[in-house]
This record gives sequence, C-alpha cells and structure tokens, in this order.
Amino acid sequence: MNTIVRNILLFALVVLTTGSAFSQKKDVKKANKEFDKYAYIDAREIYLKVVADGYESAEIFKKLGDTYYFNGDYTNAAKWYDKLVKQFPDQIEPEYYYRAAQSLKSLGKYDESDALLKNYVAKGGKGLVIAKFENDPDYLKSTVFKSRDFVIDKVGINSPTSDFGPAFYGKDKVVYASAGNTTGSKINEWTQEPYLDLFIADRSPNGELSNPMKLGGDINTEYNESTATFSKDGSTVYFTRNTFLDGKKGLDKSNKFKTLRLTLYKATKTGGYNWSNVVELPFNNKGYSIAHPALSQDGKKLYFSSDMPGTIGMSDLWYVDILGDNSYGKPVNLGPNINTEARESFPFISEKNNLYFSSDGRSGLGGYDIFVTSLDKDGKPGTITNLGAPSNSAQDDFGFIINEDDRIGYVSSNRGGDRGSIDDDIYLVKEICSITINGKVFDEETKDPLPGATVSLLDENNQLVSQTTAKNDGTYSFLADCGIQYTVRGVKEGYNPYEIMIQTPVLSGTIDVPLPLKRIGICPPNDLGCKLNLQPIYFDFDKSNIRPDAEIELAKILAAMREYKELIIHIESHTDSRGNDSYNESLSERRAQSTLKWFVGKGIDKNRLTAKGYGETQLVNQCSNGVPCTAEEHQLNRRSMFIIKN
Repeated sequence: MNTIVRNILLFALVVLTTGSAFSQKKDVKKANKEFDKYAYIDAREIYLKVVADGYESAEIFKKLGDTYYFNGDYTNAAKWYDKLVKQFPDQIEPEYYYRAAQSLKSLGKYDESDALLKNYVAKGGKGLVIAKFENDPDYLKSTVFKSRDFVIDKVGINSPTSDFGPAFYGKDKVVYASAGNTTGSKINEWTQEPYLDLFIADRSPNGELSNPMKLGGDINTEYNESTATFSKDGSTVYFTRNTFLDGKKGLDKSNKFKTLRLTLYKATKTGGYNWSNVVELPFNNKGYSIAHPALSQDGKKLYFSSDMPGTIGMSDLWYVDILGDNSYGKPVNLGPNINTEARESFPFISEKNNLYFSSDGRSGLGGYDIFVTSLDKDGKPGTITNLGAPSNSAQDDFGFIINEDDRIGYVSSNRGGDRGSIDDDIYLVKEICSITINGKVFDEETKDPLPGATVSLLDENNQLVSQTTAKNDGTYSFLADCGIQYTVRGVKEGYNPYEIMIQTPVLSGTIDVPLPLKRIGICPPNDLGCKLNLQPIYFDFDKSNIRPDAEIELAKILAAMREYKELIIHIESHTDSRGNDSYNESLSERRAQSTLKWFVGKGIDKNRLTAKGYGETQLVNQCSNGVPCTAEEHQLNRRSMFIIKN
C-alpha cells in the first residue's frame, strides 16, 4: 500500500440510531500519527482542501491553526485562529484565545493580541499569564531595549593605543588585536598609530586578563591583523588582514579615498602559540572587504562582515559553509531580518547559539550598538534585542563575546575618549542576574518521566530562545534572564503539546516549571476516520439522509479520496442495542448506503466504495440487549467506520 495512504489511516463516526441526537463532545481525540509527531503535511493538506471545497468547522480551524502554531509559522496560525474566533466563538476552549493572541503578538499586532488575552481570561484561562496580564496590562508596551543587568570595567591589558576584537581561545585564554608593541614600525596613515597585531592573554576564572604576548609564527605582519575566531580543537584560526597585492597593501583605487580593503585568512597551529600555513580564503576579492570572522558552534559555518555584491547596506553579515580543504560554499547574506541599510559587523556565535553583532542601522544609544538574536537549528534568526546600557554607550560598542554559562564576556568600545578608534579598549562585562528554569516532563496520568521530549523556551513574542531534550529522568534546564516573560513548551510524540507562560523573578535564582503531557489515543492502522479526526456524525431520528453538519466531516474523507486515487474505502454503519434487532440492521444498512451515495454524488467512482450496515452485531462494549448502560455508553456503539481496504 502506498506509504502516504498508509499514513492517513482511519476514523470513527458516531451515528444516532434511535432517540434524539446527543450534543457533540467538547473533548475530541487529537489527530493522526503525523499530527502526534508534528509532521503535519498530510493532515494539513487534507484540511486545506476541505476548506477550499467550502466546508468549515471549529475543529478544522483548530487543527489548521495548531499545525502552523506548533511549527512556529505564526502568520498562518493567526489566519486560521482568526477564522476560528470570529466564526465559532462559542465552540473553542480558552487556550485557543491564548494561542491566537501569541500568534498576533509575534506579528507585532499588540492591540489585537491584548483583546484576545482579555477573552482568554474571561473564558476561564488559567496560568501565570493571568498574573502577568492583570498586574501589568501595559506589558506589551515595554521595549525590547530593556537593559540586561551587566557590570562593565576596563581590563588590565589595554595599551595607550587601540585594543579591540577579543576572541575566546580555549577556557583560559583570550586573543585580541592591539596596536601596542606591534611587529612593524610603520604608522597607519588613517589612524596615525602602529598597525595592529594579534595578541593572546591569560583569562582568570573571574574574567580578568593578564600576561599579554603576541601570537608567534607567520600570523602577524607589518600591516593589520585583527578579529580572530578559533576552531573547537584550537588548531585552526580564521582572522582578518589587510589585502595584499603583489606584496603591497591592497587599495581600492576606484575609490577616491583609496579604501584599504580587508580579507580573511586561515592559519594552523604549529606548537605553543605559533601559527603558520597562512592561506587566503578563496572567496576574498580585491573589490570589496571581508572581515571579522565567527564560527558556528558546530564549526560548519563561517560568519563574517562584507560589502560584497548583494549587500543590503554599507556592510552586511554573511556566512559560508565550510566544506574542507580550503573549499567553501557560496556566500549567503543573512537577509533583511538582520541587515540594514547601514553597517552590520563583528558577529559572534555563543555556546547557546545566540548571534551577537554590532549595527549602526537600528535604534540604539549611539554609534555601533550591540544586538543579539537566537538562531534556530537551521540558522534562522529570531527576535533581535538591543543589549542596552551599560554594554552599549553613546560611542561605538562592538566585538561583544560572552560565555553564557559563567555570564562573563568582553566588549570593545571607544567610550573612554574622544579620538575615535584610537581610544578603542576592551571591557570586561559580567551579567549579575540570571535565572535557572528547571523542570520535568512527565505523563500526566501515570506520572512517568518522558525522556527525549523536546522542550522549548520562547520569548514574549513567541520566538525561540533555546531548545533542549529531556534527559532519561525527564528533567530539563534553561538559563534565562531575570524579569522576563517566557513560554515553556513541551512536545513528545504520542502526546498533546503542553505550554505555560512564566514571568521570571527580578533576582537571580531557580524556578521549577513542570510539564505534564497528556497521551493521545492511537488510531487503528486502517481507520481513516480516526486518522482524520472526524467528529461525530448524527442522523435525524429514524432517518438516513446526510445532514449538513455531517457533510463537513464526510468532506474530510472526500478530500483524502480525491488526493489519493488508490484509496478504496469500506463504509460500516452500526447501531446500539436498543430497539428491534432486525430494524436496527435495516436502519444501519440504509445509512451506510446513503453515505456511499453521497460520495458517488461528489464524483467518487463507485468501484472505490463498499458499504454495509451491521446493526447491533458489533458492539464495542458490554451494552447488549437488557444490559443497563448510560446514554454515553450506548452512543459509543452508534458509529460509522471508514475502513481502508487498499
């Protein structure tokens, strides 16, 4: 059987055989195996085709919204949640107002999001989001430029000349560029100070730098070397150097200012702090600058700043894939979510996969400001945040790096003087407030831990901050900022997603956020109705015609049969035990044939359909003749099944 068809599977319909119709249950099974795994493509396409055919219901809009929401596509999620809220306001649970509000907030529609949050509260929504919303109704007006709690001070290795561009080298060293005590005797005609060399310094556990010395080997020359980044094993360095043409400084003579171009090089360690085998990267070009390298955490991508063709502004952030043997992929621009019409430069990728960079094209405190954004597993950026003061100042602030485990890092800045880059110094930054979010992912019913569950930490705009996997005992942990609104979300195959909004304290500490997940029922392997999550289908008393509300559910089966031409379906109709046995068999047969005719009338080849009524001969519980049962128990037997025969 075709794999896609097999993945659709089956679904049960409840059919009213005698007595008045029961109201639909509010609690419904969550979707199919793909839905459980959040690989929504099959189910989503079926639901979209159903809507395109003119059939709409609260359940369809819920499913469509959820498939986009839990995949981070908030634009489409907002579209379907909007239809749900407007067309079926009395048929939705409070959490859908919350998800709709979060989707709108991620799109910057704060006023509309506020209105939906009020509905969420009015509908009985519970959770820490209520405390946050009620205590601070204007919280959405708070700016993303909220300062992180850093303390900042100059390090002891700064010279009277320019010092900047620190890079971590192992756990206890920092490499940086300095014009003090450099290799050559020449003076840079632009800065009127010596050319830059790369230095290395010891790094103490509290971040202090000492004992600076120049890197040895072939890495330093009589011209500028600066801004380095190192491979995880410390054996390879990428760094910035002036362009050399035939042994001379590379000047762009097409520019009346004779701009000194910058290029990227790679070198390998030959022992101690000596470096040789200096190789120019092949995507350099004398017509533009490429500078300030940064390696991704997996070492497979090299980020940099450049004004190469395709740049949006004066300089943009780019990356290339590292293919090995001095071979690289085509440079890729990070795009308009990161780059502006001005300058973006000095990228740094932290251990938590956060991209820090400097820009003078965004609102800030003045000059270059430092910004940060999280990168997902595909390298896509999230919300961009200005680090605020004191990391940023009214002058140029750039070259920011940080160890997010010990919350200690460094930044370059000329805030200490009025001579421009000559006054560049390196500053130690320490973040003095942090929150640890601990928790456990577990089965809501059995309380058993759920190892392997994916746990995500999202910011107040529903953008991914960090993601981890629950350990063998179900526990997880995040390091978060103080006084910030987050959402913690747990996802596990076979379970409904669970999420909760929290507001972290304003003082450092640890908070516990448990994540109870509710198991989803497993569909039989050939039950298409279950796979497509059909809602109960009711017939009028003693009738077999298809009602309009039943058509909406049958349209899901219809869409699947149109999509998958090899699908052959057997329709089974069943009744409960109440009433005459032979009458129930006749009634169920009429309803089965009525359903078959509905599909044929919609253009489905009759050869792809069979139908049979089974009366009360295939009960799913103990409710046979004479056995006292509740109305709900009898209802379980009044059903129609759509069985995949091929």
